[in-house]
Amino acid sequence: MVTVAYLGPRGTFTEVAMLDMVSGADPLPLGSPDEVVAAVAAGRAHFGVVALENSLDGAVTATFDALLAHPGTQIIAETDVRIEFALLRRGGGPIRRFATHPVAFQQVRGFVDSELADAQFVPAASNAAAAQMVADGEVDAAFAPRRAADIYDLEVVADSVIDDASATTRFVLVSAGEGPAPSGADRTAVSLCLVNEPGSLARALDICAGHGLDLSLIESRPTRTGLGTYRFHLHFGGHAQLPEVAAALEKLRGLCAPAGDVPGFMFLGSWPVADGPVSG
Repeated sequence: MVTVAYLGPRGTFTEVAMLDMVSGADPLPLGSPDEVVAAVAAGRAHFGVVALENSLDGAVTATFDALLAHPGTQIIAETDVRIEFALLRRGGGPIRRFATHPVAFQQVRGFVDSELADAQFVPAASNAAAAQMVADGEVDAAFAPRRAADIYDLEVVADSVIDDASATTRFVLVSAGEGPAPSGADRTAVSLCLVNEPGSLARALDICAGHGLDLSLIESRPTRTGLGTYRFHLHFGGHAQLPEVAAALEKLRGLCAPAGDVPGFMFLGSWPVADGPVSG
């Protein structure tokens, strides 16, 4: 059986993504994106599932940091999950303290301001962990996926809670093996630590434009080697095995320099684009 690590506990949106991408998986719930990618790198799991970006809040920086921390892992697939929350509780009485993941809190802030203005927000490691906190009596309520109500035997106070109905999170499947062949509709991700000289980022973008690469994400992250030094994560359409993409990647590699123990150029994967969002 294929072991798949994911951000647990049971009931997270990451679990929804895992079930959509891998059939018959032996799930391995873990506590953070870094633990998930580390499990793949160490061979404890065949694959890992982590959130990559959200339509409202952008890139999930913890996932990018995890991929950089574990060279040899790469993204091989994606799925988009439509995000909606349920307000869950156990028992009656007022809701004085509620839990959810900090990103989720921003996505239900309008509902909170309207319905729970006097309640205290308690950050949770994941939305399902927030539901578990309700079951354990640590808080009065939680915003979590609807399916968490059945898993943790909780009452649904409000359903389909989301400030923006377009909210979608992209999850990716991480592997330490070879990536998939070109499908004809692919996405590629790389991480660049550019040489510290004027115009280096402009040259990198010119290379992408010159080879017809359609950039969909540019994210900067500190290298953690000193103030003012950053890496740039790029996503663009196309597959690394295609000649134009391969030529662009080789030129980008030439603009990079190592940052501490991390290579200047890191290939994060080429994988098929998701067909459309699934419901969370």
